[in-house]
Amino acid sequence: MTGATEEQLIKLQIDAAIAILTFNRPAKLNAFNEPMVEQLAATCRVIDRSPDVRVVIVTGEGKAFCAGGDIEAWGAKSALDFGRFWLREGHSAFDLLARLRQPVIAVLNGHALGGGLELAALADMRIAEDHVKVGLPEAGIGVIPGWSGTQRAVRRFGSQIVRRMAVFGEVFSAAQAQAFGIVDHVVPKGEGMQRALAIAKLTTERAPVATEFAKMLVNAAEGEERERVLEALAGIAAAGTADLAEGVAAFKDKRKPEFKGR
Repeated sequence: MTGATEEQLIKLQIDAAIAILTFNRPAKLNAFNEPMVEQLAATCRVIDRSPDVRVVIVTGEGKAFCAGGDIEAWGAKSALDFGRFWLREGHSAFDLLARLRQPVIAVLNGHALGGGLELAALADMRIAEDHVKVGLPEAGIGVIPGWSGTQRAVRRFGSQIVRRMAVFGEVFSAAQAQAFGIVDHVVPKGEGMQRALAIAKLTTERAPVATEFAKMLVNAAEGEERERVLEALAGIAAAGTADLAEGVAAFKDKRKPEFKGR
């Protein structure tokens, strides 16, 4: 990742119009610590500002997709610090990924449990390899899903499915997850990235601005950043008018603008 000053916990590879973001803490099953949260946020800003990137693929290094939040990173925090910093900063980083202007494809190459499933829920499409299991087991250790596992996940997967995972502790296989709409495609072990790249290449052939706007509108329909989406689309429409050009010219010329409603 450009600008990383510590261990590279989030790897970013950009090849033409496709960016691949890899969680790179395999010894800890890609569980998040604070530096990893910070690097995710910084990497998402790089991607969002990269004009040539049209699709993003996210996956994990090694045998896991993501084991969620590292208990060693948050277990000793006070209740206030846990809420103020760990949860809030995690939410901020996850929101950046969910709200990237580009479509995001998650490749679940290993189990996605707890925060790992919350992370997968940020994507616009999820591809699971057939050995993968998904769930929200946090209550089993006395905590709750804290990175929108009870909010965004409900909007995207449905309340009853999330209830079964978060309240009753059910863990689903890849095939079950597909049947319940948690993942979109199931492929044999080791073939997730191949399928993602094929879908990503097809997506790059679609009109990028229309694709970006379609994603924004679907997000808004789900309740994801509705206010920003409305203001962004309205702002883009206003920015393309002759009236704006006249207003800017009049400001520079220190004269009264002559708007024509075009």
